[in-house]
Amino acid sequence: MADFAELEEADGVRLTWNVWPSTRVEAAKCVVPFAALYSPVKPLGPNAPVVAYDPVRCKGCGGVLNPYAAVDFQSRLWTCALCHARNAFPAHYAGISDQNLPAELFPTATTIEYQTAPSAPVSPPAYVFVLDAACPGDELAAARRALGAALDALPDYSRVGLVTFGTHVQVHELGFSELAKSYVFQGAREYSPSAVASQLGLGGGPPPGMTRGGPGAAPEAASQHRSGGARFIVPLSECEFTLNNALDELSRDTFAPAPDCRPARCTGTALTVAAALAAAALPPGSCAARILLLVGGPSTDGAGAVVGRPLAEPIRSHKDLAKDAAPHFPAACKHYAALAASLAAAGHALDVYACSLDQVGLAEMKPAVERTGGLLVQADTFANPVFRESLKRALGGGGGDAAAGAASTSGGGAELAPPEPLGVASNGILEVVASRDVRVAGLLGPASPLPPPPGGRKNPALAESSVGLGGTTAWKLPGLDARSTVAVYFEAGSAAAANGVAGGPGGPGAAGPQLYIQFVTRYLHATGAPRTRVTTLTRRWVDGAADGGALVAGFDQEAAAVAVARLATFKMETEEDFDATRWLDRTLIRLCSRFGEYRRDDPASFGLQPGLAFFPQFLFNLRRSPFVQVFGASPDETAAARLALCRERVADAMVMIQPTLLAYSLNKDPSQPEPVLLDVASIAPDRILLLDAFFYVVVFHGVR
Repeated sequence: MADFAELEEADGVRLTWNVWPSTRVEAAKCVVPFAALYSPVKPLGPNAPVVAYDPVRCKGCGGVLNPYAAVDFQSRLWTCALCHARNAFPAHYAGISDQNLPAELFPTATTIEYQTAPSAPVSPPAYVFVLDAACPGDELAAARRALGAALDALPDYSRVGLVTFGTHVQVHELGFSELAKSYVFQGAREYSPSAVASQLGLGGGPPPGMTRGGPGAAPEAASQHRSGGARFIVPLSECEFTLNNALDELSRDTFAPAPDCRPARCTGTALTVAAALAAAALPPGSCAARILLLVGGPSTDGAGAVVGRPLAEPIRSHKDLAKDAAPHFPAACKHYAALAASLAAAGHALDVYACSLDQVGLAEMKPAVERTGGLLVQADTFANPVFRESLKRALGGGGGDAAAGAASTSGGGAELAPPEPLGVASNGILEVVASRDVRVAGLLGPASPLPPPPGGRKNPALAESSVGLGGTTAWKLPGLDARSTVAVYFEAGSAAAANGVAGGPGGPGAAGPQLYIQFVTRYLHATGAPRTRVTTLTRRWVDGAADGGALVAGFDQEAAAVAVARLATFKMETEEDFDATRWLDRTLIRLCSRFGEYRRDDPASFGLQPGLAFFPQFLFNLRRSPFVQVFGASPDETAAARLALCRERVADAMVMIQPTLLAYSLNKDPSQPEPVLLDVASIAPDRILLLDAFFYVVVFHGVR
C-alpha cells in the first residue's frame, strides 16, 4: 500500500479509509468515519502547476476539469468523472489533442492552481490591533514594547488600526496627525455594527457636530484630513509616528478598580467595535484583514463578560459548566457566536494573544477564533518570549517562503501587493464535489458554513446525518495558512446496491469501480492575487463483506485517530451528558470486532493486522489527552488545546495525541535520535530523552 504521508505531500490530503465499501451497511460496520483531512493552501513545491486562466467547470455538478475526465478530441467534448455529464470545451481549447494537452489533463495534475488577474486593484493587508489597557502598568508596558517591536517587522505598505479598551473602548484616528484624536464607546453598552459605523462617520460622512479636522480646525487642516475608513486604518508608512505616539502615551485605564474588585474590562464590546470598524473601512473580500486581540485578563463588563467584577465571584470552571452554574457563559457564547458570523461574512480573521495567569474567556471566544481561521497564543505575561516571538513572526518575522517571487507595489496600488508575511492567505471558499453515492456530512475545522442557495431543492450531495458544520457543501475560510487543515466527513455507499455487491444495479460499481472527490478552494493568495486550487482524488469501491483485507490495507491509522479526536471533542462540546471515554472505548471495541482475528472465549488468540496495529495505542493516548480529560485544566486551557487540534495537520495533531519520545546517546550520531516508547523502560543512565508534546517540550538529562 502506498505511503499515506507521500500522498499528503502530493495533494495535501489524507483519507481515513483509502478503499471504500460499496454499501451503507458495510460502511457503517467500518465504525471509523469516512473523512478527508485537507490542507487547502499547503505548499506543494516548485513543480506544482500554476496556470494563468480560469478553470473549466462541469455544467452538471460544478466540478472542474481534471485528469480523470474522459476526453473526446474529435468532437471537443469531455465527460465529467464526478457526474458523467458531457461538456464542450471553451473556444480557447480548440487546439488540444492527445499530443497537446492542457495542464489540468496531465496525469500528475491531481492538484492544480489557477491564477487570474484581479478584477480590482489589489489592497495591501490590514491589521487592527485591540489592546487591553486595563492591565497593570508593567504588563501594559511589556505589551507596548512587544507591539512596537512587532510593528518594526511589518512591511510599510501594510495598513494598521488601533483600538484600546478598559472601562471604555477607544478607537484611535491614526490618519489625523495634528493632534491625538480618538472616539470613545461605553464599554457596558452593546452596539450594532451599523451604530458603530455611524458614530465613527463611516456610514456617510463624519459624526454629527464634528468636522473632519476636529472642532475649530482650519479649512486647510480639514482638507488634508483623511475621510472614511482611511482615517482609522492607515498605511504604516504614513501613520508610524502617530501610532508610536499613541502607544507611548497609552497608560493604564484611569478608572481604577475597587480594592476587592477586578478591573473593568469590556473585551467583547471592544471586539464588536473593531469588527464593525474593519467591516466598514475595508471592502469585503478585497484583502487579508486580521483583528489582533492582546488581552491580559478576564472580561468583566459589557457584552461577552465571563465573570463579575467582585473578586468574591470565582470564574467558571469545568464543574460549573457541567452543572449550568456559570451565569455569564450562555450570553457570552451567544455574543461571540454572533461576532464569528459577522467576521466570517466580512472575510476577516480574529487572532487572540492571551497573556494572563487568570482565564480571559477563551472558552467563550473559541467560535470567533475557529470559524475565522485565527491564531491563538497563550502565555502567563506579556513579557514572555513566547508571546513576543509569536506576535513578531505573525506580523512578518518569518515570511521567508512568502517573500519568494514578490511583486512590487506602486503608490496607487495598481500592481500586485507584496506577499503577506508567513504566506498567510485569506478569504477562502472551499467547495466539495463528489461522485454519486458519496455524500457530504459536514466539516470540522477553521471554517464557517455558507448557507445553501435560497429557495432551492435539497442538495443531493448532502448526507442524511450532519457532522459539525453540516447542511452544506461549501464553507468560508477567512484566514488560511500552510498548516490550516479541515476535516470533511462523508457518508459512503449506496443504499440500493443489489445484494450489497459493488457493480450491482444501482450500486456504485454501476458507474465504475472508482469514486472521485474534488476540493475546489477559491482564495486570495499571499501576493493578493485571486487563485483557485483544485485537488481531485480517486479511490476504489470494494465489496466490504467479501474483501475486508482491502479495507484494512487502505486504512490510514493516523488520519483516523485525528478524525476521531476531532469528532469526540465536537461531541463533548455540543452533546449533553456525552461520555467521551466510553464512546472511544466502544469505537475501538466495535472496530476490533469487525476487523480483528480471534477465537471466541480465547483472549490470547486476539490479533490485529498491521494496518490496524497502532490504532488502539492512538486511542489509548487520546483517552488520556487534554482534549478528553479536563480534570485539573481550566476551560480556557481545554479550549486552546482543542482549537489547535482542529486546525493543525495530521502529523502535528498526532504529536498532540501521542507525544514523541526521542533518545540521544553519547555513542550515537546526535543528528539521528532514536524513537523510543513512552515508558519508564526507556530511561537509561547514558541516554538523554526529549519529549515533544506539541504544546511543550521536556528534556530528561538522565540519571546519575
